[in-house]
Amino acid sequence: MRRPLNWQILVHCYLASLLAHASDLSQNPLVPAKAANVQSVSPDDWSQFRGPGGQGHSTATGLPLTWSETTNVSWKCKIEGTGWSSPVTRGKQLWVTTSLDSRKSLLAIALDLTTGEQLQRIEVFTPQTIRSRHAQNSYASPTPILDGDRVYVHFGPYGTACLTTAGEIVWKTKLAHKTLYGPSSSPVLFKGLLIVQCHGTDVRYVTALDKATGQAVWQTTHDDKSPRLELHNAESTPLIIQTDAGAQLICNVAGHILAYDPKTGDRLWSVQQAENYAQVPRPVYGNGLLFTAGGYYSPVIFAVRPDGRGDVTASHVKWSLREAVPHNPSPLLINQELYVVSDNGVASCLDARTGQAHWRKRLAGNFFTSPIFADGKIYFFNEQGVTTVLAPGTRFQDLATNKLAGRIMASPAVSGKAIYLRTDRHLYCLARESD
Repeated sequence: MRRPLNWQILVHCYLASLLAHASDLSQNPLVPAKAANVQSVSPDDWSQFRGPGGQGHSTATGLPLTWSETTNVSWKCKIEGTGWSSPVTRGKQLWVTTSLDSRKSLLAIALDLTTGEQLQRIEVFTPQTIRSRHAQNSYASPTPILDGDRVYVHFGPYGTACLTTAGEIVWKTKLAHKTLYGPSSSPVLFKGLLIVQCHGTDVRYVTALDKATGQAVWQTTHDDKSPRLELHNAESTPLIIQTDAGAQLICNVAGHILAYDPKTGDRLWSVQQAENYAQVPRPVYGNGLLFTAGGYYSPVIFAVRPDGRGDVTASHVKWSLREAVPHNPSPLLINQELYVVSDNGVASCLDARTGQAHWRKRLAGNFFTSPIFADGKIYFFNEQGVTTVLAPGTRFQDLATNKLAGRIMASPAVSGKAIYLRTDRHLYCLARESD
């Protein structure tokens, strides 16, 4: 999904870092666990929201530390319309979605990864009626997924589709639900299933579609007794994790953290949260602990052991935290540290085992996108076009600050030796000029 957004008021662990922290890990390792094997990808592919494992990690090296409008920009191109979906890459292609609001046109765009040349422009849906959205959102906020020669795009209630990388439409369907602020949650793949979370003001469910045909395989229901419509709404992207007992589909929704069997849709366990709405950040998982964040009335970070059954609120929540919690940016887990940045720019490095803060620093600007860990560095991207690059660790170390024109509302992609960063004006390929 997306790149997280403001609604009124955010695998694979990098090898070099593992080696650098080997002494710590031997004592009490806590690193991002591999997600369930949802698809076969190259280390250079960034084929879904937040990358190969869905947790913001890349094994790429040789990435630029600094850039500007005139330095370390391999290419940039204008993307028509408006969209906060992240770029996704596979092989030699990059895909994004966008919306031409005045024409009620929802598009998928393919670019050449090396040159930025447009390869495909596909009008996927032309909805007759479009509900209002939040001013910070777009109608093309969910991030696509690339899988082989297939591209899966999702525009919330306006349609879900499978395309070929050659530009053909394989199937289309619509998943009925009313979003409060517009489309947000990105789909996920698990084996032969395309899984979509649809928590709206009218109905709340998760569904799995046969990725070959678009036909429903299973669908959950989630009853919410609150009379307040905003408390039914959830915007986050699910995460599939692999536990000792098998794969789990984790959904961070209004009022609950829910875990399902991704093969069947059977509910495994749940954690009750305070009355919240518009959960946006995607969870992260490592070394037996699941981390969720978000909520607008009572924002909170939870660390949960995912090995229970039923309501595990009283038994499996290891710690929780309510200070400097993000509404939108997803957390980032590196070794024994959990990194978060609040929407107003307070970055925190937490001990992932206890929730205690190693450091907190205010970064410039407002934040809606999710940070990434690549080439041994952490990249935070603010709305004002500024990227802050930090060294991971329990001591705050600022490495660089970079500025581009335009707003950054879409989380980035990493592929090869380049960062692909989308602003409201252009899509940039950021790479070292010497490369």
